[in-house]
Amino acid sequence: MQLQKNEFTHAITAGKKQLGLWISLCSPFAAEITGPAGFDWLLIDMEHSPNDYFSVLGQLQAFTATNSTAIVRPEWNDPVIVKRLLDLGAPGLLFPMIQNVEEAEKAVAATRYPPHGVRGVSGATRANKFGRVKDYVAKIEEETTVILQLETRHAIENAEQIAEVEGVSGIFFGPADIAADIGKVGKPMDPEVWDLIKPVAQKLIKKGMPVGTLVLDPAFAAELLNEGFTFVACGTDTGLLAKSSDNLLADVRGKLS
Repeated sequence: MQLQKNEFTHAITAGKKQLGLWISLCSPFAAEITGPAGFDWLLIDMEHSPNDYFSVLGQLQAFTATNSTAIVRPEWNDPVIVKRLLDLGAPGLLFPMIQNVEEAEKAVAATRYPPHGVRGVSGATRANKFGRVKDYVAKIEEETTVILQLETRHAIENAEQIAEVEGVSGIFFGPADIAADIGKVGKPMDPEVWDLIKPVAQKLIKKGMPVGTLVLDPAFAAELLNEGFTFVACGTDTGLLAKSSDNLLADVRGKLS
């Protein structure tokens, strides 16, 4: 049995636009609802949602039956967490709050077996179909997506150096935390936030580094992709449910006499 190709890794490397959806409901059942929608990538969030290893496992299993690639955001840049998620079969990881080259190198190393990194070795995991994938060790590094999230002004200032770390698949800008860091908490769409992000993003794009983000404005998501961003999440499962619920209630109430 051969290792399956990670379509998302190869797509962003080739510069193909990838539309994503943020997944925070922590439910395999909900994953079966969002998965078939057809997004290119789905971000299972462990940092700002009550996901644990078992809920992540259930969602990975649900998304395996779709054409979307599931990327997991661990709660921190920790090699033990990374090891467990990769053993569960996460096709890629989005590391939060990367500030400098040293932290970037630590993140990449956690996804690599020695001598290229520090990932612990287990012979039989879900990732290698319990020992059946014979080329897993040889090929997993080139298939695993490693995305680093920049969330402060300091991180943005270090962006070009961070992006040069070998093994980085893409750079992700976190506008909500960047806004907070520059005194604009709760205002991720403030022009000052994007005046900070866009010039650096364009520098990385020109160097061939895929860049991405999460925005909740569909028109702005398309704008960013048209400007050269490669992977953009344009909504969240929790946001879609909340907004649809509110709109349905308001619609019916508005028709009552």
